Amino acid sequence: MYSQKVMDHFRNPRNVGEIKDADGIGKVGNPVCGDLMWIYIKVKDNRLEDVKFKTFGCGAAIATSSMITELAKGKTIEEALKITRQDVADALDGLPPIKMHCSNLAADGLKAAILDYMKKKGIKPPEGIKIESETEKCDL
Repeated sequence: MYSQKVMDHFRNPRNVGEIKDADGIGKVGNPVCGDLMWIYIKVKDNRLEDVKFKTFGCGAAIATSSMITELAKGKTIEEALKITRQDVADALDGLPPIKMHCSNLAADGLKAAILDYMKKKGIKPPEGIKIESETEKCDL
C-alpha cells in the first residue's frame, strides 16, 4: 500500500521537533481525520535555513511532514512557495489516493509558515498564494 520511501520517512522521520525562535510557524489540520501539523521555519538571507515539524496523525501525515522539510530546506522563500502537494507525493514515490490529503497538509503547512514569516516581516506575499481548507474524507 505504501512505497518504501513513505515507510522510511514514517519510521525514520527527518527534522522532527520545533524551532524555539522560529521566524514562521504554520499550523494546519484536517478536521475529518484529526491530523494536526506544525511546520517551523528559520530564514536567513531569504533562504529556509532550517525547517522542522511536529505532527499528530497517521503514518502518511508523518512521512509527508518529514518529506516537506527535506524538500524545503535550503530553498529560497520563492522556491519553497512553489512546492506543490503533488511534489510532496511524487518525492515519496506516490501515496494511496485516500492518503493524498496528507500531502495537502504538508504543502499547506509549509505555505502557512512562510506566510506567517512574511506577515511578521511586513512582506507582501505573492498573488495567488493561499491555504486551502481541508475537508476531504479519509479512512478512520
